[in-house]
Amino acid sequence: MRIVCIGGGPAGLYFALLMKKQHPAHHVTLVERNRPFDTFGWGVVFSDATMQAMRQWDPATAATIEDAFNHWDDIELVFKGRKIRTTGHGFVGIGRKKMLNILQERCIELGVEMVFEREVVNEEEFADADLVIAADGVNSRVRAKYAAIFKPDMVVRPNRYVWLGTKKRFDAFTFDFRKTEHGWFQAHIYRFDADTSTFIVETTEDVFEAHGLGDMDQDQSIAFCEKLFAETLDGESLMSNARHLRGSSWLNFGRLICEKWSHFNGNSHVVLMGDSAHTAHFAIGSGTKLAIDDAIELTRQFDLARHDAKNIPSVLAAYEEVRRVDVARIQNAARNAMEWFEVVGKRYADTLEPEQFMYSMLTRSQRISHENLRLRDKDWLENYERWFAERAGIDPAPNGAVPPPMFTPYTVRDLTLHNRIVVSPMAMYSATDGLPDDFHLVHIGARAMGGAALVFPEMTCVSPDARITPGCLGLWNGEQAAGFKRMVDFVHRETPAKIGIQLGHAGRKGATKVAWEGTDQPVEEGGWPLLSASALPYLEHSDMPRAMTRKDMDRVVADFVSATERALEIGFDILELHAAHGYLLSSFLSPLTNKRTDEYGGSHENRARFPLEVFRAIRAAWPAEKPISVRLSTTDWHEGGNTPDDAAIFARMFKDAGADLIDCSSGQVVNDDHPVYGRLWQTPMSDKIRNEIDVATIAVGAISEADHANSIIAAGRADLCAVARPHLADPSFVLHEAARIGYGGVAWPKQYRTARQQYESNLARAAAEAAGKR
Repeated sequence: MRIVCIGGGPAGLYFALLMKKQHPAHHVTLVERNRPFDTFGWGVVFSDATMQAMRQWDPATAATIEDAFNHWDDIELVFKGRKIRTTGHGFVGIGRKKMLNILQERCIELGVEMVFEREVVNEEEFADADLVIAADGVNSRVRAKYAAIFKPDMVVRPNRYVWLGTKKRFDAFTFDFRKTEHGWFQAHIYRFDADTSTFIVETTEDVFEAHGLGDMDQDQSIAFCEKLFAETLDGESLMSNARHLRGSSWLNFGRLICEKWSHFNGNSHVVLMGDSAHTAHFAIGSGTKLAIDDAIELTRQFDLARHDAKNIPSVLAAYEEVRRVDVARIQNAARNAMEWFEVVGKRYADTLEPEQFMYSMLTRSQRISHENLRLRDKDWLENYERWFAERAGIDPAPNGAVPPPMFTPYTVRDLTLHNRIVVSPMAMYSATDGLPDDFHLVHIGARAMGGAALVFPEMTCVSPDARITPGCLGLWNGEQAAGFKRMVDFVHRETPAKIGIQLGHAGRKGATKVAWEGTDQPVEEGGWPLLSASALPYLEHSDMPRAMTRKDMDRVVADFVSATERALEIGFDILELHAAHGYLLSSFLSPLTNKRTDEYGGSHENRARFPLEVFRAIRAAWPAEKPISVRLSTTDWHEGGNTPDDAAIFARMFKDAGADLIDCSSGQVVNDDHPVYGRLWQTPMSDKIRNEIDVATIAVGAISEADHANSIIAAGRADLCAVARPHLADPSFVLHEAARIGYGGVAWPKQYRTARQQYESNLARAAAEAAGKR
């Protein structure tokens, strides 16, 4: 094949050398705008895993890079007068110029034709090429030419940063946080050769403007940073390699992803690679990794296709399919890490103690979990667990076992939970006329015996016309109250768990079939009139709700108060108000469903007026010593709907009205929303509300193992974790997770204790067998 690589960065160079190495008959040309062995940039960083992949694909290049790189395992935090260090993180730092020079030399050695000092304006200059690699960077001319086909999505992020260097030799990847009179700055620092370190300084736009940095030239900016980080620099100066830029050298990061990565221009197949296709924020150091992985994957696909030009279309399709998944994963982690640094001042730095700040920083991308930290640095994590347990009220013996964060107690008002795991309210659709029966007793009882600290039956409706389906639970009469009393008494008598009730009103989502007969589909007979903020049906063919009148509101408030009074008599420990998922109260909060022009529509205050009226009424009816939580949809996942910023406003309102916890769910407000699912996908909203509004939160969403819960609780992203589907699959989820991570401090029900040793032995045997196979 005739292959032309436009751009001499890591992606273009590494692909050129790999293809020439794998199939020397290829005619491979690399065209670079700069002079030979001349490049810009300080150090680049990538992980041990990327280095291992390079050893596999081209041992010669890997060996040369390894001779030149700086390897470190430690991360050090400088924060509030403290230095905290942890080890086991495994990074490689190398000068960008040195790395590219190594790749250039290897290309020449393998016979790649190298063309320097040539600016490619149009890739059709190489009309004889079978394949053109557009590796010409984030400002790619090739991508711009075919923008209508590649459909690039570039999002410019709000933080400002400047990329500097210093001759001080740092022996750890160092994060230094400094507060000024206007706010916080942070430095990302790592050594990349024998005597030089990268020194990236970052801050928010408002702090940048407040200090007048936009009006400073490069020398003034450098002097400002040298003074700010003088303690860490220890007398060394900072340097810039952006002298070719005019004015301020402070930049905004641009996150890029393309809808399509390849195109046939009539002569050649053109494919994007590296920064021309995607970018990942420097907060996790994955830009070079993505470029190298792109080159490896496209080469691998050509290996599978036997390097035949006629297979180029299928090769490019396979390449994009594979890489898109990994790039999305890395960009998701990079986004989490990037957003952490964007809000670090207002969300964490002012409030968290250095120990928890360090944990939050280490787990900022959500790729590094609690048990992963244990593998990296067991001593550091165990010391942190001890610190966390002490602040949860546990006084562990100096050499005694310390409970992981999810197994520490939590107290809110006069309610103390023995661990941090909640059984989410999950619709069972198995009641008759709202009555809890034997199914509900067994369902809730089993999960309370399974180790969770707090269990909730499904959303309980405050009136017959408040139900979602005919099978929903209700609490509007004495017979229902008696059914709940059996459940509550069993939990209190037989288990250490507490039990809560979630009160709600379905609103426009009511009078539908039970899930297994057709989720959200209206019942064919036996329905009831629907209420909502506005007369908008949930589905086009759903029953039309009536926009609530003041009389309707008075009646609904009374229904909630009546149900609250019954819940108190029954003996529930905590009450939750359901104001999420498009149900009645949620329909007032969201601008997608609230089109009112009276005092209940429009502004945040108006849209929250009726939900807060309901909340204040039940707060007044519920004892001061017992807590109330509020479930919110913290984003509508729909254009024009509520965002996490809107949810934070509502959370503050409920907090000010007396809410003790915000249960942070999302979506389901409209039927055409577009949630972005994934591991712990709703936890960032809990993190935001807890740490910006200073209110306790419950995290929900794809929390499926102890490692997830421990990571969330330890980092302070939530106070409790609500677990749904895993509890349906395994009523003893909490007991089993404790055994799986080797924590023996959880008591099993006395009737089941004889099974515990066998269960734990089976786990140990399976782990030993798995280790043997590795």
